[in-house]
Amino acid sequence: MEYVPARGILDFFRTGFEHTAWRLETREAYAADQETEEYQRFLEGIAPPPDDGGPWFVNAREQTAAGKRIERVRLVDEPATDNQRYLLATTPDNLAAGEDIRYLRRARALELALPAYDFWLFDSRVLARFNWEDPERRMELTTDPEQVVKACQARDAAWHYATRYDEFKAQVPSPV
Repeated sequence: MEYVPARGILDFFRTGFEHTAWRLETREAYAADQETEEYQRFLEGIAPPPDDGGPWFVNAREQTAAGKRIERVRLVDEPATDNQRYLLATTPDNLAAGEDIRYLRRARALELALPAYDFWLFDSRVLARFNWEDPERRMELTTDPEQVVKACQARDAAWHYATRYDEFKAQVPSPV
């Protein structure tokens, strides 16, 4: 198994896939968000400022301009957690960079028996699972056919039932 430490994930996204990067986001909260001042201001009712110059967004624009697809399905609880509402509020930056992000209620994900862990699927060949317990918050890469096929099946089910951003945003109250 190959590992990519958190500090190397952005570099991996520059060269680690040829056609598609697809992610399932399952967590109720992400420490990387919660550790920021922007997140704390969001909790106080201050809308996050647009961010189109950050490294992730610059890279996503470059990848999607080259014809690659970057897609995600984010699971959301009912009611949505503060972190899930924050991600919803910052999604326009991802969309502006060319990503396609959709949303699925956690209850529906459970009915579909989707995995309870975050992962990226690259070109339907490489599965990257996050190890959040590791101090480096690394991605663990595998090309094991059984695991990759299960991830492809989860992707297909999640994408089929997920709701586009604009429609979903109207369903979730936000403090800003």
